[in-house]
Amino acid sequence: MVFDSKHYLPVLITTRKSYKKYLERNQNGSFNQSFLSEGINMDPLANETPKKQPSLLQMYTKIAAVVLCYWVISISLVFINKYLLSSDDLKLDAPIFITFYQCFCSVLICLLLSTLGALLPNYFTFPPLKFDYKISREVLPLSIIFVGMITFNNLCLKYVGVAFYNIGRSLTTVFNVVLSYTVLKQATSVPAIACCAVIVIGFILGVNQEGNTGELSYLGVAFGILASLCVSLNSIFTKKVLPAVEGNIWKLMFYNNINASVLFIPIMLFKQEYSTIYHFSKLYDSDFWTIMTISGLFGFSIGYISGLQIKVTSPLTHNVSGTAKACVQTIIAVIHFEDIKTALWWLGNFCVLLGSAAYTNVRQREMKAAHALETKTKDIESNQGGVSS
Repeated sequence: MVFDSKHYLPVLITTRKSYKKYLERNQNGSFNQSFLSEGINMDPLANETPKKQPSLLQMYTKIAAVVLCYWVISISLVFINKYLLSSDDLKLDAPIFITFYQCFCSVLICLLLSTLGALLPNYFTFPPLKFDYKISREVLPLSIIFVGMITFNNLCLKYVGVAFYNIGRSLTTVFNVVLSYTVLKQATSVPAIACCAVIVIGFILGVNQEGNTGELSYLGVAFGILASLCVSLNSIFTKKVLPAVEGNIWKLMFYNNINASVLFIPIMLFKQEYSTIYHFSKLYDSDFWTIMTISGLFGFSIGYISGLQIKVTSPLTHNVSGTAKACVQTIIAVIHFEDIKTALWWLGNFCVLLGSAAYTNVRQREMKAAHALETKTKDIESNQGGVSS
């Protein structure tokens, strides 16, 4: 599963109400007491009052370590999945099975952590998990979108190179704006639309230049566009479904992956992947299953490390980190696969990254301004009420 963290966990801070919570608990720029920690933090010391304020060096060291872990896990996950999906060494044409196994691993990890949380409550914090058919049914609409999201993500990665992968899935922000207007009836500011225009220009330029190299897969581009659409839909449906799991991200991940694992079974049958798996030459190779399990572990871990990065920095810094990570990932891919790219190809990448980062900054400023205006209005109303009484 290729997990794009900045379009899953940060969904909790994209609404005005959630952002208000963030501002109220984050006046000094720190995220240490963030409301997100209630849902995703597994640190046994998270709810204790620190005895000693950490030094500036310790804080910077911790932030650097978390950001580094996020980069390593996220980039490694993309390269591992690329190997599993389209390696000449494996020659396994079963992308749905690979995605199914990774979801199944996430379910097992959730159950393991829940068991540890019950056995060692003083040392380990994790919400208790018990399957409830009613909750599973309420989460099902999101799970269908989730299946589409991770399937199209993996199919995109299967047919395009890692270097082009970021461009191929770059339209998520554009779909966010479109769906916000068409589904949620929320208008978007001119600066935000301008940022989306920069992203679209970068996408078109990137596709054009990739085509000139003769390495472009239009099928991969189509899967990338569908993946971007599903990521946007996933954000909308996540907001609607969260109350069913009491706003707990771990519970949502648990039910989502259970539903997804079940939904993948008939899809594998339709794609005739059972026969492919049965005749796979390395089906009983321990190295193959080790890599598969590592990919499942990394797919689960990226959710936790993304939330931790938000906690120790800020939502804006998390998105900036994700953008910088995508840039480094592209450079590593070009060097590793010895790709030769034109200046216009790099310009397309730059436009996508610049537009995404600028959009994040614009939305952050707009939500902060809206919160300040709302607070000022309430203060005025409160003062007027006091005078009249």
